[in-house]
Amino acid sequence: MSTIRPATGADLVAMAQIYTDAALTSVATFDVGPQPPDHFAARVASRRPGDHVVVAEEDGRVVGMAYAVPYRPRPAYDLTRETSVYLGSGAQGRGVGRQLYTELLRRVDADGIHVCLAVIARPNPASEALHRALGFEHVGTLHEVGRKFDRWVDTALWERTRNPSDAAEHRRDLAEDGRVVAVDG
Repeated sequence: MSTIRPATGADLVAMAQIYTDAALTSVATFDVGPQPPDHFAARVASRRPGDHVVVAEEDGRVVGMAYAVPYRPRPAYDLTRETSVYLGSGAQGRGVGRQLYTELLRRVDADGIHVCLAVIARPNPASEALHRALGFEHVGTLHEVGRKFDRWVDTALWERTRNPSDAAEHRRDLAEDGRVVAVDG
């Protein structure tokens, strides 16, 4: 079992290593090269409600991280966050990602964040299963939006609304008003 806690400046080197490994070996991120430790410094330092970075620690070593960051800079998006989770080698398949995401979502919910969005490169059945288990819904796919490792990569957009009944009612209202043509999910 991992200890899940807020990230600190002391975690930046380990976080950069985990992220760089993902950048160099997978399509989990569309970065293609190493990232320096300060890549996550502003996220860790942020005190804006809804912005959180948590890490999983085992035996004094950071083995994973999850974060929620602003989706877009415009004020209308203030209650929306984009979330991500990255695990170090050896941490996959042991429930660490679920522990991280559960704590992250608890924190963003407590801050009143209404919607969390996740972008998942496809195929990634493990990540899709994790998001589904934590209340995210697949709401669309962007085809061939990234090119990495000499191949085109699709991304799937997943959405989690803090109060799903309100969101479902909102979508019905839009559909009845003719403002929604199709809903993918």
